[in-house]
Amino acid sequence: MSFWEKIGQIDRRWIYLLVALAVIFPIVVPVQLPVGITPEARQLYDAVEALPDSCAVMLTFDYYPSTVAETMPMSVAALHHLFRKDIRIVTMTTVPLGGPSIAENVMADMAAQYGKEYGIDYVNLGYKANYTAVLLGMGASIESIYPADNLGRPLSELPLMQEVKNYDDIEFIFVVADNGIIDTWISIVNAQFGTPVGAGVTAVMAPKLYSFVESGQMTGLLGGMRGAAEYEILADQQAMAVMGMCAQSLVHLLIIFLIILGNIAFFTMKAKGRES
Repeated sequence: MSFWEKIGQIDRRWIYLLVALAVIFPIVVPVQLPVGITPEARQLYDAVEALPDSCAVMLTFDYYPSTVAETMPMSVAALHHLFRKDIRIVTMTTVPLGGPSIAENVMADMAAQYGKEYGIDYVNLGYKANYTAVLLGMGASIESIYPADNLGRPLSELPLMQEVKNYDDIEFIFVVADNGIIDTWISIVNAQFGTPVGAGVTAVMAPKLYSFVESGQMTGLLGGMRGAAEYEILADQQAMAVMGMCAQSLVHLLIIFLIILGNIAFFTMKAKGRES
């Protein structure tokens, strides 16, 4: 049996093994492949970088556990950037399943890294049902919608929330989402209250949102794992998203190589068959 015949009849399990190795390799041996920065990611980073130090920003955890591979790196990169600038953060979620606990765990871990104190440097409001009424109501009074935080502590006892009463006291809203909630943030919060909104979303959601960036209704956009990797690079905090992009790129290169190899084997065997 010739080499090309062997290639044409290769056991698919070898292909699965090669794909697995391509995914594992960047984790075991750190490899950084170039990741270009899109104008939308740069715009979002520059908007956050231009915020006054010690101002208040709202960061949302509007995503389910099923999409944390794409969305959580965005949240972590944003927190690195915000805490590095000593910006105070109010977090919330419109997702009942997983959102509150994800926000609680991520915020506690990041706050510990930067020595931030709960109630003074950051507050997690948690989840409230009927997100349209929630987003609209917070324009008048956050405390009227969230009398207490995610763990039941009254907002009146939290120093940060004595200063942050509504959207007028929030300089920027950074939405990280895996669903259509971003449309409501834009149509209610940005359009009616004038608060700048930037977003990080899953890759399948990103295409429909570029028009909002072009129209000026949204300040910057991150799309999928690539967007998370871009923000990690911009914030100089390269972590899981950059590593994931390396694995993804290696798998893509492997697939392209196997397609080319398979086609060569096919046409070579076909030519030999005609000669016979």
